[in-house]
Amino acid sequence: MDIVLAKTFLEIMSTGTFMEAARKLNITQTAVTTRVKNLENQLNCKLFVRNRSGAQLTREGEVFSTYALTLVQTWQKAQAQLKFPMNLTESIHIGADITLWNPIMVEWLEQITQALPNINIHVEIDHTEGLVKQLKANKLDAVVVHQPNYFSGLVVEQVVEEKLVHVRSTTSASPYLLIDWGSEFKSQLEAVFPLSRQATLSFNLGPLALKYILKKGGNGYFRTRVIEQHINSGQLERVTGSPEFAYPIFVIYRADNNKEILPRIITCLNQSFNNTSSWEI
Repeated sequence: MDIVLAKTFLEIMSTGTFMEAARKLNITQTAVTTRVKNLENQLNCKLFVRNRSGAQLTREGEVFSTYALTLVQTWQKAQAQLKFPMNLTESIHIGADITLWNPIMVEWLEQITQALPNINIHVEIDHTEGLVKQLKANKLDAVVVHQPNYFSGLVVEQVVEEKLVHVRSTTSASPYLLIDWGSEFKSQLEAVFPLSRQATLSFNLGPLALKYILKKGGNGYFRTRVIEQHINSGQLERVTGSPEFAYPIFVIYRADNNKEILPRIITCLNQSFNNTSSWEI
């Protein structure tokens, strides 16, 4: 079957109208209509019902949607596979939340390339929501995040326990730095400190906040593995009596992922946590 027809079908399903699908595909609406009629003739059924609100899937269209997505994804993977250098045999697509790319992704990649030198690796760095969206669309094989999304069809495994602890500079304990470690941390912090804490500085990236506190001073919550070496060197110290918050790391992958190398990729991830020397940020 012409893969273009499947792509057109998916674009209409995604946008909800023939007109918007035509715009995104950069073709005329007449061309979109012709493609749908061609597809319906091949399948011998009606796929869409068009009305004032747009285009809605029929029962047959809903059934076909899964197959259309599989067709397009299989085609795309085949194209990618044919582009591999001769010495590469398989591919893996992995991702990490933007707060975890260094050093976790770096260490993970090192473990994979040592254990599986003949595979093609694609890496995505994004916020958790974006990574899970790509995972559900079968564009990624596994992702590493702090706050997992428990969707049907996804497997969530904790790979390491970590905490957020309150530390301060040994040279200057002020100002208080508020770091955005996600909605769950924010809720826990507000539950412990009902009155809003006054933050002179706020950050949405922990590594940047750490660089600031090491250079200029201050106090705030940071990941245990990251600040351990700075405590040992005397640059930072724990704030006695402050609460600690769980901040574990999870790996998520599709339950129906049948790649034979996926278990080995997960093993490489677990092994990467044995090396903590590069947890600098």
